[in-house]
Amino acid sequence: MEYLTQRQIDILKSIIKEYIETGQPVGSEILEKKYKLGVCPATIRNEMVALAKKGYLKKTHFSSGRVPSSKGFRYYIKYLMKEKQLSTTEEVTYKNSIWDQRNEIHRLLSQATKVLSQQTDLLSLAITNLGDVYYSGIANLLTKPEFFNLDFSRNFFERLDEEDFWLRVLDDFRKIEDEIIYWLGGEDFHDPLFDTCASVFGEFNGEKVKGVIGVVGPTRMYFEEIFPQIRYFSGLLEEIIKSQGI
Repeated sequence: MEYLTQRQIDILKSIIKEYIETGQPVGSEILEKKYKLGVCPATIRNEMVALAKKGYLKKTHFSSGRVPSSKGFRYYIKYLMKEKQLSTTEEVTYKNSIWDQRNEIHRLLSQATKVLSQQTDLLSLAITNLGDVYYSGIANLLTKPEFFNLDFSRNFFERLDEEDFWLRVLDDFRKIEDEIIYWLGGEDFHDPLFDTCASVFGEFNGEKVKGVIGVVGPTRMYFEEIFPQIRYFSGLLEEIIKSQGI
């Protein structure tokens, strides 16, 4: 990653926050008025140009504003994001919502994806080493502006039934060996179709079944809330699966 000044970091962080909230390209005027950056719009514009040249921002075709690139989001997640801790109530809700399905792996993962999609307002996916793919929350994505384009949505949802495409998530866990992995944009998904999409996944391992569970949605998802939910829920699934000898 290239060196960023503190001013550039503050501007990038503000742009990402505004873009996540509105889904609209961000201009210097709104940054100056709303985020109290302590510099004039002209200075903000110059810094935005510098951030764009470094690849952290990109320009849309229909606006003079800028939006974060996948590189910008990756910098935010790695260096700037502060995860929000799950409350005890949220943890209990997750556990109680899947506990009755603990004896049967298919029912457990089907219910788990349903619960996760409800809690995150995104599409939830679970993939296992047995080749099973579970998903829930298609209706959630259809409320997001990024999915209003019918051609894009149709092509995207067709991918949900392509088992081999999602099994690559399992391969990434074997390569990276992280607790949480995330894909941002077409480069990470290895498909330009997903340029405005992101995913966050956590891993679970049992005696026989190994897999991942996570969410897929727009790149402007609330990562600081999503990460702790995925971390807790994937850990809970692993605990249940191991206790059942699955």
